[in-house]
Amino acid sequence: MKHPSPYKTIAVASTFSPRFKQVLAEAKRIRDRLVSDLHVIYVGERNEETAKKFGDAFAQLQLPGNSTIHYEQGEPADAILRVLVKHKIDMIVAGALEKEIVLHRFLGNVARRLVREAACSVMLFTRPEVKPRSLRRIVFVADYSDHALQALKTTLPLASVESCERLYVIRIITTFDEARASRRVDAGNGDKPKSDEDEEAALEKFVLSAGATEVPIETRCIRGNTGLAASDFAQSVEADLLVVPVETNEDASRQLPNNIAWITDVIPCNLWVIR
Repeated sequence: MKHPSPYKTIAVASTFSPRFKQVLAEAKRIRDRLVSDLHVIYVGERNEETAKKFGDAFAQLQLPGNSTIHYEQGEPADAILRVLVKHKIDMIVAGALEKEIVLHRFLGNVARRLVREAACSVMLFTRPEVKPRSLRRIVFVADYSDHALQALKTTLPLASVESCERLYVIRIITTFDEARASRRVDAGNGDKPKSDEDEEAALEKFVLSAGATEVPIETRCIRGNTGLAASDFAQSVEADLLVVPVETNEDASRQLPNNIAWITDVIPCNLWVIR
C-alpha cells in the first residue's frame, strides 16, 4: 500500500539571487514527488518588478502563473519562520550554502536558522540545478524511535520515485554514547551496551518494520568520536541526500540532539530534516 505523503503544503524560500531559478526548480521537483501544493515565500515588497520576475520564472519552469506567493517584510530568517507558522507550511525548501572551504560546506545564516528553529521539515540544496539530478544515493540517520520509523516510511516513496540506487540506513554510535551507556550500567540504571552484532540486528529489525519496498537498502552501524561520522560516511558514499529525523519539542530554541547538532554548521550534501 502506498504510504501517503505527510506534506500537504511545501514552501520555497526565494530571493532573486543567482540561484533563484535553480532553487525554485528543486522545490518544484519535490512538490511533484510528494504530491504537494507549492507556495513561494519572498522577503520583500510586492511590486511590478517582483511580480514580473516571478511570472517569468513560473513560465520557464512550467509552474502555475497563479502560484501562491507570500510576501513578508523583515529580517529574512525571521520573516520566513513567521510565514511557516502563519500558513501552517509542512516543509520549507531552500538553498543551503554560504561558502565552501576544501571539503566542508558551511550553511548560510538563513539555512542555519531554518534547521534550528523551523517547526516543520526542512530540505536544503547545496548545489541546486534548473534540471535537478536524481537523488541516486540517500543516507538516512536512524535511531529506534517511532518518529524515526515514520521518517523512514516518508523517505521510502521519495527514494523509489527518484530511482534511488542505494538507501543507506545508518546508526551512529559515538564514544559519548558508549560512555553514557556505561555510566548507566555502573549506576544500575541501564542494560549492558549492545555488541556490534546486536546493534546490526536491531538496525535490520528497524528497517524491516518500515514495510516492504523495492528500494535497495543497506544498513551500517558506524562508530565514531562524534556525530560528524555521519557526514564523513555521506561523503564517502557520495550521497546526494542526507536525511535526519528530528523530533519537535516545546523548547523555543529547538536545540538539536548532541549527535546531530553539527548539521547546523556543516553539511556534506543536500539535507532533509524531517520533523
